[in-house]
Amino acid sequence: MGAAVVVTALLLTVTACGSEDGASATAAETPAAKHSLSGPAQKATGSLAGLAVLPRGYVADPRANVTGPFTATGFLNTWSADPALDRALLLNASFVEGYRASRLSPDKKKRFTLQLFKTGSASKAVALQKGFWNQDAHEHPFNLPGALSDARVEFDGGTSQSTAVAEVSLAVGPMVVEISVREVGPIGSNLTPDTALVTALAKDQRARFTATSS
Repeated sequence: MGAAVVVTALLLTVTACGSEDGASATAAETPAAKHSLSGPAQKATGSLAGLAVLPRGYVADPRANVTGPFTATGFLNTWSADPALDRALLLNASFVEGYRASRLSPDKKKRFTLQLFKTGSASKAVALQKGFWNQDAHEHPFNLPGALSDARVEFDGGTSQSTAVAEVSLAVGPMVVEISVREVGPIGSNLTPDTALVTALAKDQRARFTATSS
């Protein structure tokens, strides 16, 4: 019991404040990919803010507490679906700091979310990446070498809504990158997961981290 308290205390004191060139060039030629190329980093504090790749043309999300650096405690209290499991994953990964950004498409129909996690090493980043990814069912991967990916349409009969989701997870050095684009509409609407956008953003994010570490 005493050991568990010590481990939890250690985690709670952690402070915090994204592929291949040929494929990337092909994606950049499509209209969706051109639209996704990132502009300058948005205002924020924390050392990871300047490394975040954001979709050009997307606007600030009006919801509170959706952009900025986060600590382990902040992530567990605000965004974690399974705090007990995620606490152990972050502790085992020697989590250092995190950053989250949320943006809306110009027509306000799509929500982009980026999460960055800095860990203690490349191997720990891979373990954290898989630990997060394996918490949900991902049965429809798309072609993005060197990354975990999924594209699906979820139906909610209770709200008569469906959600198109395209998401990617990368491990680049000690960094874990999670990118998702979601679009909500009435059941029966012809929603399509925006895999072109997340693919281009993932390649841009990987390139930015690679350039920074070289």
